Amino acid sequence: MKQGPALENLTAAIVRVCRAGLSAHELRGQVLPRLRRAVPFDAAFWSTADPATLLFTQPHQEEIPPDTIPYFVQNEFLDDDVNKWTTLARDRVGVRTLAEATDGDLEASARYRDVFSSLGLGDELRAVFRAGGACWGYLCLHRERGGTFSPDEVAYVRRLAPYLAEGIRAGVLISSADLSGAVDAPGLLVLAGDGSLLSITSAGERWLEELGYGEPARFGVPAELQALAASVDLDGRGNDLPRLRVRTRAGRWAMLHASPLSAPGLDGVAVIIEEPSPAELAPVLMIAYGLTKQEQTLTGLVCRGLSTRELADRLHITANTVQDHLKSIFEKTGVRSRRELVTVILQEQYLPRVMAGRPLGPSGFFSAEASQSGPESEAAGQARRAAGG
Repeated sequence: MKQGPALENLTAAIVRVCRAGLSAHELRGQVLPRLRRAVPFDAAFWSTADPATLLFTQPHQEEIPPDTIPYFVQNEFLDDDVNKWTTLARDRVGVRTLAEATDGDLEASARYRDVFSSLGLGDELRAVFRAGGACWGYLCLHRERGGTFSPDEVAYVRRLAPYLAEGIRAGVLISSADLSGAVDAPGLLVLAGDGSLLSITSAGERWLEELGYGEPARFGVPAELQALAASVDLDGRGNDLPRLRVRTRAGRWAMLHASPLSAPGLDGVAVIIEEPSPAELAPVLMIAYGLTKQEQTLTGLVCRGLSTRELADRLHITANTVQDHLKSIFEKTGVRSRRELVTVILQEQYLPRVMAGRPLGPSGFFSAEASQSGPESEAAGQARRAAGG
């Protein structure tokens, strides 16, 4: 792979793209060709992911037949295999090759035997895109049979992964910034380098009102938001993104976090205000079954493959209570086991949405919008223009 100034210039270009407030589709289109120059590959899979369930949401494949997506969903969430994204999402490194996971015996992977071998492909490099403890996307690069990925290439993809996660996260929020009229929708402010306001969505205005701040056009940007924006690393030397948890006037918590946005002639910061812990939100698709909030949350964790003890620890309840909730979930969804539950979710609720290319909402899962082709909201358009998109 490239080294020295050439690699650093390429890296800087990828980081700028991640900070440009692009949609997930545009981000992928800008990143993959640049990444290929640093880490050559012959085929690729790229997808956004729902942080709550780790389900693929907008999969894209290059040199891999698109009709294999249902197989990959089955392989990832129902079958036993190695080097799975659901495992990498809980792994400290989050990047691994198939050659490493199988000690060089690629045939040990059912995924390799069933799909990739017949396509003439060899090693795969898989990575999860994580930010703020949540997984926002996946990447899988493939080389032709006989080709393997080096430790330097693995380390480079790991270096880029947090930037790619924040790029997806910011793009999802900007794209969905005005989908909801409720104050629960994420609010977005774009600030200039001097702390002045470039743009604000209507949801951002509602959040500021609930936080007890005046209208920024009249009273200026609140000092807390300016301090948060000022702490952003605009030079891209670090991966940590500043966050701030504050109380609203109604007594609930709000999470404020900032991401850098870079475009020609602009070095700004996007400040996002939302309810905390989006990765713990219950998957929207399960509401149709009449599940309670706790049951929806538990169902999302079951999709991630957590054991009864892990479910109990995560939800701060006993193992017996977990079993009681599972019994109720099974009765409401008409299944008899966790495996059947995940199958119902995947086949009846999830696959039709992912195959139809449904747009994403602010939580990272599919929005309630019926089409992706509608006009962009005025507020989201303002935010995108301010970000240079």
